[in-house]
Parts: sequence; structure tokens; C-alpha cells
Amino acid sequence: MSILDFYKGKKVLLTGHTGFKGSWMTQMLLMAGAEVTGYSLVPPTDPSLFERAGLAADINNVVGDIRDYDKLKKTFDEAKPEIVFHLAAQPLVRESYKEPAYTYETNVMGTVNICEAVRTTDSVKSFLNITTDKVYYNDDSDKSGGFVENDPLDGYDPYSNSKSCSELVTHSYKKSFFDEAGIAVSTARAGNVIGGGDYAKDRIIPDCVRAAEKGETIIVRNPYSIRPYQHVLEPLKIYLTIAKSQYEDKKYAGYYNVGPDDVDCVETGKLVDIFCKAWGENVGWESQYDGGPHEASFLKLNCNLIKEVFGWSPVWNIDKAVEMVAQFEKRRIADPGAVRDEMKLEIEEFLG
Repeated sequence: MSILDFYKGKKVLLTGHTGFKGSWMTQMLLMAGAEVTGYSLVPPTDPSLFERAGLAADINNVVGDIRDYDKLKKTFDEAKPEIVFHLAAQPLVRESYKEPAYTYETNVMGTVNICEAVRTTDSVKSFLNITTDKVYYNDDSDKSGGFVENDPLDGYDPYSNSKSCSELVTHSYKKSFFDEAGIAVSTARAGNVIGGGDYAKDRIIPDCVRAAEKGETIIVRNPYSIRPYQHVLEPLKIYLTIAKSQYEDKKYAGYYNVGPDDVDCVETGKLVDIFCKAWGENVGWESQYDGGPHEASFLKLNCNLIKEVFGWSPVWNIDKAVEMVAQFEKRRIADPGAVRDEMKLEIEEFLG
């Protein structure tokens, strides 16, 4: 039985649905037959996967800011969701250095507003807050085994720290309100995701796609930083699994790392090499370190918990994931109207 079968007819509210991950999640929920309400700002990039796939027409599409509690609560009251996924965020490290106050307002008070809306909506049974692998205190010391769920939370930069705060807000609401109310709550700390349709700035695979499409050399800021990379469908499947499992049995509620196997924690330069091979045309890269703000040089998650609890294992390794990016973008270039069909095909192939 597919994970999607559970969601047929379920009322699901998804924040951040116009973003890259949110767009893929929206498509998965639509394929499942869920009744989807999305609450988000307009798409954060131009172009955007959300608009290219024409997703707005098939959902209850609410344009709103998660800092606006009154509008958010009105949306909850009208949608009466059973399951809530919180993806909305200011998600960029570099942007957080430029706009720290906005980052905290969105990522911390936005989480407070979501938790308040969940707390005061009787229909909600399952709530998942998606944060990041960057929530952990990271002094670049030896963590070859990867960060585990009970390691200290204290992200360095404003983005990472604000997501640490988002975790703590969720933990407090869980202990203070949700447990007593019988609402199952989890957080998922995901690593770097890649996939077709990501047009964000300051992300390596979108930079690769933009350069390859223009026939330009790919510029890599720091080829030696190590990050856990996985296809976007990997964490989305686990998000759906966690929300389903805790909906059915609250014992599954918890805090989970979501990342690839160790072999797919690679240097950025190696990732770009894999992309160049997958693109298959005259495309190359060069390193141009720009002296940018602090980012951890090494970051890896220990994902034994989700493997033990849910029997989870990655479906696509890093080579396959990058191959799917190249396939998606080349099809999009050849036929801009095929984006939604390509999403459906990839989801079907991924879920088997």
C-alpha cells in the first residue's frame, strides 16, 4: 500500500506550499486525493515551480503571511484541517545575515502563530513542524558519527538559530498544550534537498542549472564544504509517514533527523562533478570563494532513529538524485508545459 493511500479524503493544511519543497508536497497530496489548503506568501522565486506546475488551480490557495495570526487562524477555521505540515520559513543563511529581524519574525513568531492556530483548532490531530539540520550546536569539531536528535540545539547564524528557536517553541507547546489535548506533534530536521524546479538563489544545484542552461561556467563558492544531499522526495515521503503514523498512534510523535546515508554526505565540489556528468554537455565549474558569512564546514545527520522507528531507507542515492534533476530541467527546457507531468512521473517512479 502506498503512503499516499492514507491521505485520500484527508483535510491537510500546508504552510509554505508555494516554495520548492512545498510545491512537491502539494503535488504528492493532490495525487493522494487529499483536500489541500495552502497558506503562504506568493512564490519566493521567479520563475517558480508552483506557478510553472499550475498548482494553485487544484487547491484552496491562500496567500498569507505566517506573521499575520488573524488571517492564519481564519484559514484554519475555514479549512478545519486534520493534519498540518509547517514548511513556511525564511530559509536562506545568507539572507538571514542581511535580514535578521525578518528571519526571526518569520521563523520564530511564525511558529508561535502556527502552534496557536493548531492549539485552538479542534479538528487537528497531527502536526509536523519541518526545521533543518542546522539547528544543532556546531563548532566544527569531530562529529563523524553525525548529529543525533538529543544533541544541543543552538544554530550559529540567524537562520539556523531561528530554526533552533522554532524547535524549542514547538517542544514547549507540545509539553504545555498538545499532549494534554491529544494532538500528536513531531519535528523533522532535514538536510539539503535537491530536485527539479528549485530556482532559489545561493543554492548549488539551482546555480548549476542556471549556468548550464546559459552555457556558462558554474561558480562554486566553497567546494570543500561537506553537506548531506538528498532528492526532495526523500524527506517529503518521511514527512508524510511521520504525520500518518502519529495520526494513527501518538507513540510515533517525536523529533527526527531526516537525511541521506553517509555515502551521500559529499563535498560540494563532488556534487558539482556529478551534476556536470549528468547534464552530459560541455559544462564545467571553477571555485571562487567570495569570503561570505560563516557557514559550518561539516554537517552530517545521524538518521538511525527514523530507520529504526519507521523502517526507512533512502530510495535514490546522490547520483540518481542529480540525474533526476538533469532529466527534469532538460524536459522543462524542451517543453515548458510538461513540468506537472514530469513531477507526476517522478513521484510515481520514486514511490514505486
